[in-house]
Amino acid sequence: MNGSDHLEHLDKHLVEELAQVARETVRDELREQTRKQRRTALLYAGSAAAALYAGAAVALAVGLALAIGLPGWAAALITAAIMGVAACLLRGAARPKHAHPSAPGPAIGATGPAGLGVPYPPMPTEPPETGHHRA
Repeated sequence: MNGSDHLEHLDKHLVEELAQVARETVRDELREQTRKQRRTALLYAGSAAAALYAGAAVALAVGLALAIGLPGWAAALITAAIMGVAACLLRGAARPKHAHPSAPGPAIGATGPAGLGVPYPPMPTEPPETGHHRA
């Protein structure tokens, strides 16, 4: 084994060690980020569960209050209607009100399949490039 073979072997070994250290560093960083995101997700899930139970308690209280003057079935029906309206309002509030500022808006009356109200993608203002270059 001459000197250049030995240096080449050392270079390969050094590159392998550096790659291993880089992989371990990235793996540790991803593991730490995942741990933080998992904790955040668990806190959001707990918050959602508590909100669900709070909403159920409010619905029960409304139903019981209505049941004082109405039959039980009517109170339950009115409570269900109120919760349905609240769900529709919350869904409407969650939808974006404006299109992306840099993209042109959808055509008026353009809806998706089956009239679901989903706009089609905006039409481009320029024709696409074909990849042919003039010399």
